Amino acid sequence: MADSETSKGTTLRHAFGNVLSLFILLLIGVLAFSIRLFSVNPLILNPRHFSSRSKRYTVIKYESVIHEFDPYFNYRVTQFLIKNGIYDFWNWFDDRTWYPLGRVIGGTVYPGLTLTAGTLWKILNSLNIPLSVETVCVFTAPIFSAFASWATYLLTKEVKGAGAGLTAAVLLAMVPSYISRSVAGSYDNEAVAIFALIFTFFLYIKTLNTGSLFYATLNAIAYFYMVCSWGGYTFIINLIPMHVLLCIVTGRYSPRLYIAYAPLVVLGTLLAALVPVVGFNAVMTSEHFASFLVFIIIHVVALVYYIKGVLSPKMFKVAVTFVVSIGLVVCFAVLAVLIALVASSPTMGWSGRSLSLLDPTYASKYIPIIASVSEHQPPTWPSYFMDINVLAFLVPAGIIACFSPLSDASSFVVLYIVLSVYFSGVMVRLMLVLAPAACIMSGIALSAAFEVLTRSIKFQLPGVVGDSQLDAGDTSSNSVVAQNDVAKTGKSEDTVKERPSKKNRKKEKENVEKPSVKSQIKKRLLVLPLEASVIAVLLLVLLGAFYVVHCVWAAAEAYSAPSIVLTSHSHDGLHVFDDFREAYAWLSHNTEVDDKVASWWDYGYQTTAMANRTVIVDNNTWNNTHIATVGTAMSSPEKAAWEIFNSLDVKYVLVVFGGLVGYPSDDINKFLWMVRIGGGVFPHIKEPDYLRDGQYRIDSQATPTMLNSLMYKLSYYRFVETDGKAFDRVRRTEIGKKHFKLTHFEEVFTTHHWMVRLYKLKPPKNRIRGKAKKSKSVFTTHHWMVRLYKLKPPKNRIRGKAKKSKSDFLNSVA
Repeated sequence: MADSETSKGTTLRHAFGNVLSLFILLLIGVLAFSIRLFSVNPLILNPRHFSSRSKRYTVIKYESVIHEFDPYFNYRVTQFLIKNGIYDFWNWFDDRTWYPLGRVIGGTVYPGLTLTAGTLWKILNSLNIPLSVETVCVFTAPIFSAFASWATYLLTKEVKGAGAGLTAAVLLAMVPSYISRSVAGSYDNEAVAIFALIFTFFLYIKTLNTGSLFYATLNAIAYFYMVCSWGGYTFIINLIPMHVLLCIVTGRYSPRLYIAYAPLVVLGTLLAALVPVVGFNAVMTSEHFASFLVFIIIHVVALVYYIKGVLSPKMFKVAVTFVVSIGLVVCFAVLAVLIALVASSPTMGWSGRSLSLLDPTYASKYIPIIASVSEHQPPTWPSYFMDINVLAFLVPAGIIACFSPLSDASSFVVLYIVLSVYFSGVMVRLMLVLAPAACIMSGIALSAAFEVLTRSIKFQLPGVVGDSQLDAGDTSSNSVVAQNDVAKTGKSEDTVKERPSKKNRKKEKENVEKPSVKSQIKKRLLVLPLEASVIAVLLLVLLGAFYVVHCVWAAAEAYSAPSIVLTSHSHDGLHVFDDFREAYAWLSHNTEVDDKVASWWDYGYQTTAMANRTVIVDNNTWNNTHIATVGTAMSSPEKAAWEIFNSLDVKYVLVVFGGLVGYPSDDINKFLWMVRIGGGVFPHIKEPDYLRDGQYRIDSQATPTMLNSLMYKLSYYRFVETDGKAFDRVRRTEIGKKHFKLTHFEEVFTTHHWMVRLYKLKPPKNRIRGKAKKSKSVFTTHHWMVRLYKLKPPKNRIRGKAKKSKSDFLNSVA
């Protein structure tokens, strides 16, 4: 009777715990979604609103708008997909980008984000919820941030139990590093890719713990979704093989490990090859070779374990020698083939970004276009505190907690955090990959700490000592029990060759009958003094409160402002700088549809999406020579730049200038990268020509090459008229060349705050009228690769000879 009442109470307690966990997860999802809405405001930006309503909209400040640069391309692609369908999307050739080359969109984009948003839009409209495409794109990232938090719970629960899972989920919902890429309007690939990354890891661990082919198949499908979403899928296909190899080397091989890995490699690779942007790269590039080598190794190990179970020890030694020999021969043969394939490539089969991760100096030496991107730079130490805050101090404690006890799942998350720390130290963009690992480790650390501290308080409270001792065994961590069960299951599978003796069975029976006694002794050893436990709990609560305050501040101030609409605070209130949209609107309404606009590649996506005009280069950066051509034009004198742009049919040039309002991310600050990229293809562009004693200057000490470059002239033309001194607020100095005129370009539009300036190429008849008579060419192609000449008529050449033959003609007449 007592046993039935106890079991009923335990069942009710577990049921209540499950319901409470579900409710907490719903709250975490709401938190993850709502904290990313600081950049959304149904109030359309209008200066009149800021005078009377600025205090009412201090938190949710902006309208529903797409952020940054890349999201505008994704938004444009999503519009095309919804309007024209999936088949036209796969075959779409975009002639408005990379003129005159164009771009095949279906074969050069990761379609996961676009297909996801398009599917959401169709589902909502089928339910009579008429949302616009832009609205769906704006809210896709916050929705998937909630999914990512739930996936983090599932992954951490498989490693260390439900308590750690809930803690990790709430940490990920607020971590600033993830907010920076998932705020409302951040319609980029990472918006859905981080969820796919975490969910793939969860299914791998789930398969590893259960040995289920069902979860293994789901794991391959989740990996396929990750491949469709982001190029960071190579992190998965290298991390999982490394973990499998680690388990094999440390003697932790089991059939569950084989089931978790083999289907992923086979099905995952086949599915990845179906993505057009990946294609045969799934089997031909060095990023994937590690998975194939480990695939061969795990089959050799599986065969060895199988032979060990069916043969006697003597025959096993002979057979294992044969199998290992054959396996080594196959491995060396495959390795030789891979080396031959790699040696045929100048980059050893690695992509430029992968080489930049393996060798942090590679991009700056050989591919300046990669090094020029700010998110590809190494992070500073303060950026770690900004992006993961107090989690940086909790990660070491989480790593220690994973070793007590060490399981296959906990070893995986340890390997995950180690690799993500390294890659985040190479490229600041990969702080995004570090964030889930840091949240998982911090959740494990906090859960373990709270378990020890609350148990210590519970043991020492008067009147509950006996009850706490009785409940100690029942309230032990679910993860420890689960992992011990998994470890026992794996051990029994590996040692199936012999049946246990009666003595061993008797010991096992004694251990099963008395689990609570050992657990009580173990728990009793971890009891801390009451005062220290209370103080520690209070400190952890304060630490969590500090983390929440920092995350809310980061979401509201640091990562909520879109790059296309800027704000600043001063003594007279809030100022809004909407110059980008002002410039794109002018282009859309005052230029012809087929006009070509040249700018630095940063603004290509926005120009195409918002102004609907053809651009020369954009943010895809797939053609380094084309970008170098634009960089060379910006670095050249006015006349040479005109000839380059005219050969590309450019009619307008867009320049971003921040010297008047103090906007630091303008083209003058990016100019040295234009010089480096241009000089990498065209040797006559040399960086030292733009530096004075190794310093980049725009004042009176600037070099003549710098002062005469097109970028300098287009940025500072008429700048002296603003304040009479031409003081640059970004560089904090007066410019060197204040009064000059443009001979080959004319200013057509400058935005209200001078942040975007548009120039039009002057027609050639105003410049080369005198040279036209001397020109012998009748046609030259855009890139001057083919030139056509016309022969002069013979009468202009033999007129003199005709005069000399006049006497002969008269004699013949006579």
